[in-house]
Amino acid sequence: MTPVPPLPPDELGDDVRDEARRAIEALVLVGEQPVDTRLLSQLLELAPGVVEDLCRELAAEYEAEGRGFQLARVAGGWRYQTHPDQAPYVERFVLEGQTAKLSAAALETLAIVAYKQPISRAQVGAIRGVSVDGVMRTLVQRGYIAEVGRDPGPGQAAMFGTTPAFLEKLGVDGLADLPALADFVPGADVVEQLERGLRPDSRSADDFLAEAVAAGEDDAEGDEGDAPAEAPAANRMGYDEDLLAGPSASGEDDLDEGDDDLDLGE
Repeated sequence: MTPVPPLPPDELGDDVRDEARRAIEALVLVGEQPVDTRLLSQLLELAPGVVEDLCRELAAEYEAEGRGFQLARVAGGWRYQTHPDQAPYVERFVLEGQTAKLSAAALETLAIVAYKQPISRAQVGAIRGVSVDGVMRTLVQRGYIAEVGRDPGPGQAAMFGTTPAFLEKLGVDGLADLPALADFVPGADVVEQLERGLRPDSRSADDFLAEAVAAGEDDAEGDEGDAPAEAPAANRMGYDEDLLAGPSASGEDDLDEGDDDLDLGE
């Protein structure tokens, strides 16, 4: 079957325009994922620029009429979604526990990949300061990140980036629509207050040094006052004083008495 060339915008009549608008609504409604403009162009046999204008026209009409849904451009395509101001009613409808929430560690890792992609596991782990192997596997299984290439350096580590499913979940058309990091960086005054709160004591380092020196001097003075008298040289060497003194007077008498006994025996 030979494809029919798309009609140029200036040859699009009112009947064709109305039919194309209805077709766009039907196709986007049954699409499980955001429908790309080029795919709609092929199905409708219209120029991509015409399809893009029709989608924007429908989106503006829904917004002007105050509908509870909107036609939004998400992840490079078009999809129907509930209007943001109807979120409280949608939250009541959705039962708790039906959707598994990501942990704080997974959200931090996903944010790092989103803003620093392409990035390797080791680089993410260096930023977070912990191992991220398990968290990265979870995000890959959820379809939020995927391997996008290899690092040309040594080891050729796998590099990761976000997927269209990530953009679809956030409801943005591209990475350029992510909020700027500068909006989340605290000011200098806040950082200073945080640093003060983390200090164990508000005193300066000079105060701590002066206290340490004073404490050392007190200990030294206490050691000098409590030092015992110097022991004799013999005691310092570990010898017995009685042995070094030689025979005592009583010992000499005993020796003399022994000599007398010896003479009597003769």
